[in-house]
Amino acid sequence: MGASVAWHLARLGITRVVLVEREPVLGAGSTGRNAGGVRHQFSHEANVRLSIESIRLFEQFADVVGAPLDFWQAGYLFLLAEASNVGAFRGHVEMQRRLGVDVVWLEPRDAARLAPGLDVTGVRAATFCARDGIADPSGVTHGFASAARGLGVEILRKTEVTRIASERGRVTGVETDQGFIAAPVVVNAAGPWAGQVGAMAGVTLPVSPLRRHIFIAAPPDGGWAGRAPDSRLMVIDFETTFYFHREGVGMLFGMGEKEEQAGFDTTVQWDFLERLTPVATTRLPVLADAAITQAWAGLYEMTPDAMPIIGAVPELEGLFVIAGFSGHGFQHSPAAGRILADLVAGRDPAFDLTPFSPTRFAAGPTAAEANVI
Repeated sequence: MGASVAWHLARLGITRVVLVEREPVLGAGSTGRNAGGVRHQFSHEANVRLSIESIRLFEQFADVVGAPLDFWQAGYLFLLAEASNVGAFRGHVEMQRRLGVDVVWLEPRDAARLAPGLDVTGVRAATFCARDGIADPSGVTHGFASAARGLGVEILRKTEVTRIASERGRVTGVETDQGFIAAPVVVNAAGPWAGQVGAMAGVTLPVSPLRRHIFIAAPPDGGWAGRAPDSRLMVIDFETTFYFHREGVGMLFGMGEKEEQAGFDTTVQWDFLERLTPVATTRLPVLADAAITQAWAGLYEMTPDAMPIIGAVPELEGLFVIAGFSGHGFQHSPAAGRILADLVAGRDPAFDLTPFSPTRFAAGPTAAEANVI
């Protein structure tokens, strides 16, 4: 998000921008630990609109941003077993098609043909969008950052923000462990740490870190051929949130943990794999013969309605937030970064930001994103 905002600001001619990163490299947090999924298939129209704009840029990344990008559009396949979800997804698909997204409604046998080796027992229906896919998070982050630097943006690594300074209700800059940076505008793009960064300015942001695990399995004896998709098709068992896709020669897979508590711990909990394995081997039986070669955990940045916070903070003039994307931030970074850059520049972003308003939670229950994976 930070790299995208910096690049979009620089494109508008605002080049006196400093991107501050605590770690030695960019993308070392949630960006570097996600599965790289990019999809149109959301339940909330605002998220679908973010996807439409973002995927359009991913498809033209080399030409527009000037950096190569690995982007495999093999599609997303959602499997639906519960009748209530089938009904809900019919409404989602109708909305997605109304917005121009080509989503296909499938019978279980059609899903099985799309994904060799998939067991569709109990599946009632499925949806598929061919323009969904997998993109390289590191390539996107460093592509934005390199292009921004080429336009004059300064990038500071190994620099930690310790305080957001203000006077008379307005931001004046940030204090870091490397010194003070004077600035009339500060953008909080700290992902799971956005709540902590907001607190530096006396602002409460309902963003909670939630650990999610990813595992990679090596090919079993005999390989994947005929027993798993040979493309990078992303398959999602919606009710369990189990998902998988090919990752190089291996198979990447994961699932949400219902009992997970909010926190910053990214230690791999191997007992979770024991709970995941029965679900994984039921839907993709070949995984029972595959050995785990890698595992890691990263953090989702959750909000109460699983929708992002994008916009100006009313309590402190000059403070903006772009955080709380609840597991779908990387894929929305092109559109979200453009929108926030427009706001900072005083331009009309041509986007209804009501669902993303930083003040929306004070008004009571909000329309939530249901398709969180």
